[in-house]
Amino acid sequence: MILKRRPDIDRFLGRPDPAVRAILIYGRDRGVVRERGEQLARALVPDIDDPFDTALLTDGDLESDPARLEDELAAQSMLGGRRLVRLRLHGEKASVDRLAAEALVAHVEARLNPDAAFVIEAGILGRDSALRKAAEKADAACVIPCYEDEIGDTARMTREALRADDVSLSAEALEVFLGRLPKERGVARQEIERLALFIGPGSGAVLGVTELEAFLGVEPDASLFEAANDAFGGRPGPARSGLVRALDEGETGPAAVRAASQHLGRLRRIVTLARSGADMKEAAKSAGVFWKQEREMLRQARSWSLSELDTVQSDLLEADRACKRAGSPDGLIAERALLSVAARARRLGL
Repeated sequence: MILKRRPDIDRFLGRPDPAVRAILIYGRDRGVVRERGEQLARALVPDIDDPFDTALLTDGDLESDPARLEDELAAQSMLGGRRLVRLRLHGEKASVDRLAAEALVAHVEARLNPDAAFVIEAGILGRDSALRKAAEKADAACVIPCYEDEIGDTARMTREALRADDVSLSAEALEVFLGRLPKERGVARQEIERLALFIGPGSGAVLGVTELEAFLGVEPDASLFEAANDAFGGRPGPARSGLVRALDEGETGPAAVRAASQHLGRLRRIVTLARSGADMKEAAKSAGVFWKQEREMLRQARSWSLSELDTVQSDLLEADRACKRAGSPDGLIAERALLSVAARARRLGL
């Protein structure tokens, strides 16, 4: 079963067919893939973080232990509920693709634990992908290709997100904002959240074009984003100085980590599009890179690989969690995270 229409996809994600044992979600827009995978997982099990009922594997797990995926799919839930096995594929290695395809076939044929749900999140899968072929052919599998949001989808997402915070944009301001919004959904959502904070959650305010231009003009010169840019560019000294300046200006550790995550999201977008054959400058434009930052972002994108970005993303997620713990020294945590990114960038030759 292949689902392409949005209503069909939304219906399935909200109430998965119990006869479907394996679900493959893939596409260029990793933000949409991740979002839909998360929504599906929450519909399948009560707690996606419960280690007794849920297993989360990546490419690295399959490469280091090829038998582990089928072992996880064969395992029973320790507490009697439905078991969920999630597989996130970030690379494009044929060996990993083949292992995932073999596990999917074994699972849909009920040779493992037939009550387990197998959810795979992947990037672009060509027609020659063994995993994609196996999923499209199997009766007990569902395939959900994810494409970049159309302008109407993005506009709806923006309006709904702002409405949840009781703020909005005028029609003209919305058009301007959408024109500057990155196409990758994960990065776009972060920009919308930042806009809501700028307007003032709960204020009921409607932002016009003039006020929006003030918001759009802040980002390129903001200390937090300078610090993130310096960190990913391999400049630990300026990165630390920018962070200290931002903290002095009243910013927080979590905000610094979010700025670094947004920068990472844009880099990921550029690298992904470039690997698919897109022109680097067009990729930067698609990622919503401010024109003054284009040259530096392209320099960084030529050195950072998707696997390196995945590692940093995990570190930033952990830093974000640490910053939010009661009594945590969030400024120091953010500083350590940025300096770690800068050190990694230096090792990459930046």
